[in-house]
Amino acid sequence: MTTSQRTVIPDSIRTNGATPNPWWSNAVVYQIYPRSFQDTNGDGLGDLKGITSRLDYLADLGVDVLWLSPVYKSPQDDNGYDISDYQDIDPLFGTLDDMDELLAEAHKRGLKIVMDLVVNHTSDEHAWFEASKNKDDEHADWYWWRPARPGTTAGEPGAEPNQWGSYFGGSAWEYCPERGEYYLHQFSKKQPDLNWENPAVRRAVYDMMNWWLDRGVDGFRMDVITLISKRTDLSGKLPGEYGSELDDLPVGEEGYSNPNPFCADGPRQDEFLAEMRREVFEGREGFLTVGEAPGVTAQRNEYITDPANGELDMLFLFEHVDFDCEGVKWKPLPLDLPKLKSIMAGYQAAVKNAGWASLFTGNHDQPRVVSRWGDDSSEESRVRSAKALGLMLHMHRGTPYIYQGEELGMTDAHFTRLDQYRDLESLNAYRQRVEEAKVQSPESMLAGIAARGRDNSRTPMQWDGSVYAGFTAPDAAKEPWISVNPNHAAINAVGEFDDPDSVYAFYKQLIALRHDMPVVAAGDWHLLDADDAHVYAFTRTLGDEKLLVVVNMSGRTVDLPRETAELAAAGITESNVVISTYDAPHAVASLANRELDPWEAAVIQL
Repeated sequence: MTTSQRTVIPDSIRTNGATPNPWWSNAVVYQIYPRSFQDTNGDGLGDLKGITSRLDYLADLGVDVLWLSPVYKSPQDDNGYDISDYQDIDPLFGTLDDMDELLAEAHKRGLKIVMDLVVNHTSDEHAWFEASKNKDDEHADWYWWRPARPGTTAGEPGAEPNQWGSYFGGSAWEYCPERGEYYLHQFSKKQPDLNWENPAVRRAVYDMMNWWLDRGVDGFRMDVITLISKRTDLSGKLPGEYGSELDDLPVGEEGYSNPNPFCADGPRQDEFLAEMRREVFEGREGFLTVGEAPGVTAQRNEYITDPANGELDMLFLFEHVDFDCEGVKWKPLPLDLPKLKSIMAGYQAAVKNAGWASLFTGNHDQPRVVSRWGDDSSEESRVRSAKALGLMLHMHRGTPYIYQGEELGMTDAHFTRLDQYRDLESLNAYRQRVEEAKVQSPESMLAGIAARGRDNSRTPMQWDGSVYAGFTAPDAAKEPWISVNPNHAAINAVGEFDDPDSVYAFYKQLIALRHDMPVVAAGDWHLLDADDAHVYAFTRTLGDEKLLVVVNMSGRTVDLPRETAELAAAGITESNVVISTYDAPHAVASLANRELDPWEAAVIQL
């Protein structure tokens, strides 16, 4: 592969029309999952030197920001989201010197580096937690410790403080014999929740963040940051919610209740985020803060991301990637397009006047979107649907996030056996639902994991068609930590890089549009034909400029719905076609016939 010159976007405030916008308003972020991106030492795990070696590829793609999933020192129980030392690099990924080199080389190319910040919880091997086991230590209340339920014996079944369940299966409480109490862990038992009510905890977190920013990092993506403020009694009581005060919310089919109403977007959430902004970011420029926001509504997104409130730049909301299932993620349903449009319209409406939106369909926790909502059954349909889904997302108002390999149209792993999976969530869920609670059959659960499991997005990046996809050398000492997708021989960066019809080439066009057309970055958004089951259409408007975006989200030819057809009937010529998943003549002919071919999508300048 060869690289081309890339336009570097400056840190200074851009002006789109008469409206000043932050630098990130027309930037594009690329997420890297380091252990699966590029291995340079043959140990089967990606590393920091591997990321540095691929910076020219990323610069050529045209993205502005690289978000790294955690590379801190960690026991790797949850692939690095369990941190044991915030100010060191895990030897799996390299050293602090390697991190400094990555920062320097990225900055030379005009690329910013955003690190994953995991401060709702630490590893149980962090020094803070080890000290917290001693009730007389200054760290004694740095975590959420609670005694056994009254009338029970600590450490025995049923003695947990309440019936909350962990998002990774089982109880959200773990007994610690050294302390004689239980600690809260909303995720793995090796991920105890920090007690943000303690000012010393917050001070330590802010000091660490400043340390990284002073080292050259350009911001943070904040893992489950909306879980840091909790109802301080942690009793499981929610007055009035169910007509009476309950010791726990009703238990679900797995035998546990939901902690989310007590632990998400709590009473001090805004206070903590505003304090963080003052203590860490005040006086700094050119940074980015984005928070993962479980339990937060679109309306709350407006408040938290409104610059006037001094909290975060943007949030990741999840309703649009949580709705296509039957109650739990392991029972997936086909895409309900009108429902998706309704959710996305709600996101867009909430930040119409203030705040900002994050745009994503894939990340390290989601399956590959081309397999989820597109069609990977043939090469033609994979390419077409990957382009259509990319256009649909990138033409919304907000900041797009590309997950590694999405720009190639990488697909789900399509594993068929449980022993092929590595993800803690999937393996725990199988044990909990199939073997313990017996609420789902083995066959159904395996199908659910195959469709929604996080390992779908974690297979190695497909650089070329060699035995390990170029992720690691063919003669490496160890195989990749998780199997390479067998389709890497057909889907890889080398094969797409110089192909003008590839998914990669199409993503370059989408990124360039956001950089070059103010209407894409800052224009108003208006949904058309909300109830149509196949066509996703909307307009973007800035001043006198107006774009029509039309996407056939299906694999068959469909008629244009009424509102969209009326706008498309205004004598569109090839010169009006900004971008198309087919080509300009095809787009003009389709719109003139008031129809769209399978996975056809286009942006038209009206």
